[in-house]
Amino acid sequence: MERTILVVGLGNFGKEYENTLHNMGFMAIDRIAKEFSKTIKKAECRSLTSTFQVNGNRVVLAKPLTYMNLSGEAVKSLVSKYKVAIEDIIILYDDVYIDRYTIRVREFGSAGTHKGMKNIIDKMQTQKIKRVRFGVGEGPGILTDYVLSPISSKDLKTFDKVFDVFAESFAQYLYEDNFSNFMQTNNAWRLED
Repeated sequence: MERTILVVGLGNFGKEYENTLHNMGFMAIDRIAKEFSKTIKKAECRSLTSTFQVNGNRVVLAKPLTYMNLSGEAVKSLVSKYKVAIEDIIILYDDVYIDRYTIRVREFGSAGTHKGMKNIIDKMQTQKIKRVRFGVGEGPGILTDYVLSPISSKDLKTFDKVFDVFAESFAQYLYEDNFSNFMQTNNAWRLED
């Protein structure tokens, strides 16, 4: 029976937020879309989306238009429209408490200090939501200033390698439907110098 897998990348829309650490989720979604030769441009449920079939399942890629702290509103709306089961939601976002250029995949857990994920957990009323966190490391000064600061072009190239590994493993997950393997692959991966 066909399932709908909802993959939501968190970030903030607008030129001033492009290529900032807090937009890792958007970048990851764009990289998955590229892997499947899709564009994310349909406006629905307070998001931009792309919908396609993989392995007999419908995949919905989404970038909420709500700004980070209200991401849960877009997720709840998409879940309702596409009748998505909680276990088929996957959220992608940045995490300052994980080493830069690393990927951490979990099946459930708290939001930590991430306000976008916190809003999703609040709106969906469960912590049992799969998530992929992209490590951006702790920076100097105020946390908000750090995650909203622009990424250098050299740094972007390194993050591109991270997204390449992630997107390939994610495509494999969609074909194999084995979240444990997907989790293991990403959690064990390290960027080589």
